[in-house]
Amino acid sequence: MTRQEQKNITVIGAGFSGLSAAAYLAKSGHNVSVFEKNAEIGGRARQIHTDDGYVFDMGPSWYWMPDVFERFFADFGCKSTDFYRLTKLDPQYAIIFGKEDVMVIPSDLAAIEELFESLEAGSAEKLRLFLREAGYKYQVGIDRLVYKPGRSLLEFADAELIRGIFRLQVFTSLSKHVQAHFKHPQLRALMEFPALFLGAVAEDTPALYSLMNYAGLALGTWYPQGGFGKVTAAMKSVAEKAGAKFYPSEAVKGFETHHKFISKVITERGNYETDGVIGSADYHHIDQQLLPAQLRNYDPGYWKNRTMAPSALIFYIGVKRKIERLIHHNLFFDESIEVHADEIYKNPQWPSKPLFYVCCPSKTDDSIAPAGHENIFILMPLATGMRDSDALREIYFEKIMTRLEAYCGEAFRGDIDYLRSYCVSDFIADYNSFGGNAYGLANTLRQTAILKPSIRNKHLSNLFFAGHLTVPGPGVPPAIISGNVAAAQLLNYLKN
Repeated sequence: MTRQEQKNITVIGAGFSGLSAAAYLAKSGHNVSVFEKNAEIGGRARQIHTDDGYVFDMGPSWYWMPDVFERFFADFGCKSTDFYRLTKLDPQYAIIFGKEDVMVIPSDLAAIEELFESLEAGSAEKLRLFLREAGYKYQVGIDRLVYKPGRSLLEFADAELIRGIFRLQVFTSLSKHVQAHFKHPQLRALMEFPALFLGAVAEDTPALYSLMNYAGLALGTWYPQGGFGKVTAAMKSVAEKAGAKFYPSEAVKGFETHHKFISKVITERGNYETDGVIGSADYHHIDQQLLPAQLRNYDPGYWKNRTMAPSALIFYIGVKRKIERLIHHNLFFDESIEVHADEIYKNPQWPSKPLFYVCCPSKTDDSIAPAGHENIFILMPLATGMRDSDALREIYFEKIMTRLEAYCGEAFRGDIDYLRSYCVSDFIADYNSFGGNAYGLANTLRQTAILKPSIRNKHLSNLFFAGHLTVPGPGVPPAIISGNVAAAQLLNYLKN
């Protein structure tokens, strides 16, 4: 590419989608600048490093769909193991229904089938059938559907896709699909819980997303040694090697436009000429705060009517001794999921009897806590837009710790030597997060593919969007894919 053909491209935000977009755009030979409002790259996957040796992942903690990560690295002539070491977790996770009622999910698929059969006669064969169907959805979904930009129904005018539309089960709920296969309530809970990663209850999630069951049960649950910060550092390294430049602690404040075209990006430190922009920071913030009303894709009413995935109350906890009963991933389903879901989606409020998730990565990784200590991450899903205060955080810390200590059979609040909380107001302050959301838009039928916020601005020809508020949706692998798709759309525009 000649100097004359090189374009100046701006990426706003250095989360997974921004890192992905920057790498692909720089690989194409253009001059890529990534502006990040925070001091660290990684977006929600930033890390906390304490003086005494704790390393906390601030957000993502489940490494599913490893093929998506490998596809990204392979596009740049490398692989994940060039940057970090993956450990396959066995057991994968535990679902706690009560103190003595715990379902531990092994890594081996044959052992999972034995677990199913022990709870419901004939369910092992039903699981095989379920996963065969889910495997087909995964192959079609990951290889084809999720890499489409969602701009037109014509993208889906593909003979094979049309033939397989009924197998994809886009118009059936995940809940109905699971109930058609399994009767035992705990098996249903196991098969429906991945919907929580998609930001919706199983009743409102298309059965297409049983592909997540395939991702978890068939492909396994992994952990990058050193935490997710190793993954974002690897992606940044790939982007920089391709030529991208990063500008941390430099928030974008607006744009100069000329004839339906962004000509300059305005940051806290200066104005930068640009030929194209990828908005991988919060879509709502860019659309409603950085653009004047006449150049926005949507009005406030549109955003008000979106179904948001939850926010979260998170605690980062260091404990100066080991907690024997915890494994790496622990899901507390010892209260009603229906009640908690109602208090997130239908009657938003702070939950009365919350479900929560406990991650204890120091069970797998000695490098993220001082010797003999435990690194604990607790997440409680919460409706977006909630009033957030230190007093409420303290109330829920005590509630959760009481249940956690009862399950573990030991009191350890007195052994905590690091504690930090993170909630709605922090998501807003750090990420300009719409409503303080943690995950983005829920993957409901009415918010799938072309029904998501558009990947392209309708008024500015060189502004495209990436991230969890547009296609393909929430989660780390979809965010990586989103950056790829947005970059391809911008590159196609620059060619024409």
